[in-house]
Order: sequence, then C-alpha cells, then structure tokens
Amino acid sequence: MKKTFKTLLLILLLILGILAEAAFLYTNDSYTASDRAINLVEDGRDGVRIVEDFGKSIQFIPEKGADCALIFYPGAKVDYIAYSTLMEKLAQKGILCVLVHMPGNLAVLDKNAAERYRDLYPEIEDWYIGGHSLGGVCAASCLKENADSYKGLILLAAYSDTDLSKEAIRTLSIYGNRDQILNKEKYEEYKQNLPNLSEAIIDGGNHSQFGDYGDQKSDGEAGIRRLVQMETTAQWIADFVHA
Repeated sequence: MKKTFKTLLLILLLILGILAEAAFLYTNDSYTASDRAINLVEDGRDGVRIVEDFGKSIQFIPEKGADCALIFYPGAKVDYIAYSTLMEKLAQKGILCVLVHMPGNLAVLDKNAAERYRDLYPEIEDWYIGGHSLGGVCAASCLKENADSYKGLILLAAYSDTDLSKEAIRTLSIYGNRDQILNKEKYEEYKQNLPNLSEAIIDGGNHSQFGDYGDQKSDGEAGIRRLVQMETTAQWIADFVHA
C-alpha cells in the first residue's frame, strides 16, 4: 500500500514538474522590445517625463499637463516596453499614459492591474483603458467591473468578449487591414458588445506594428512602416479622447 502511494506521489510530482516547466517556457518565450523602445525609456524625450515604477509600470507624463489618461495593457507574450514608442507619441499629444507590466507578459494573469494607478493622478478626471490584442480583451474585462471609473475603452487589434453594451462609455476600435492574427469572426461576433463604437481601419497596417517588437509569426506583411502605423494610431486615439 505504501509502495503504491509513493509511486502515485512520484507520478503526481513528475506531472506537476512538467506543467511548471511548460508554463515557464511559455511565459518566457516572449517578443522582446526593440532597441529603439528600450532607449526611449532610458533616455527620455523632450516634452514627456517618463517614470518607471519598479517593473510594474512605465508612466508617460506630458510636461505641459494632461486632461485625460490612458491605462494600457500589452499584448500576450510581448515585452511591455515594446509599447513605449506608441505611449510616447500619445503623451506628446497631451494624454498621460500608464503602460502596465503583466506577470509572464500575460494580461489575463492580472486583469484588474489598472485599478492601482488612477489614485496616483487625482487631478485627471477622464480615464480611458485599453490594450493590444489579448491585452485589449482583458482591459475590457477590467472595465466591466469598474465601469463608473472610465470614460471609454480603446482596442487595438482586439475585441471584447465581455458585454459592455449597457455601459455609459465610448469605444474606439483600431486594426490594420493586413492583420492575419486578429480573429475576424470573433471580432464581428463580439462587436455588439461595444457601446458607442468608433471603428478605424489602418490601410496597410498589420497586427504587430502597434508595438515595437518586430513581426509576430503568422502575421500579414505590412504595407506601411511601423512608425507610420503608430503615429496614425496615436492621432486617431488623440482625436477620440479629445472629441
């Protein structure tokens, strides 16, 4: 009896070890930020103050002040620093941005991370939440639980499988017409979940170029440069939040 118990225990420990190793390999096999994105955080840019919060977030603060803010969730398995290029462009347009680091580079592991940051800037009245790909899905989930705290949702190559149709918010959805990663069937199916929807499609844009981390496997080839896609995205977001 004892021998059987020990054998079962060893098998269970072996299975747990395999699962732990698989999880480690999955969460650490991520897309890394480009040198440009990393240098931006390290060196800064005129007009934007960049604050690093001990690996938990990077905050991009317009030096001339901001009247609104965006909390942004990165895409799955993407180093969050890769979105610093886009966040800096938004901050240059007067939007305070909080770029959130997720455990294992997976927003699904900390969906309500945004709730830690609004109190840092009590002077900001209009808060938005958003994200790229899976980050957008998780941002929508967070908004559902805290809808009174946000004025709107911003989705980049993402959809909301959470029903937000009854919430008093505005929604902006942006994706590229060469995106081969966004599930278009689910996107269309869940579009009814988004209230007051504004939709923008980037001609020549793909999935990967919302961040600064290279190209994702299976994505479509972009017809425009990465910085062009980011600048177009930043301008559409700025027009949306300042409308």
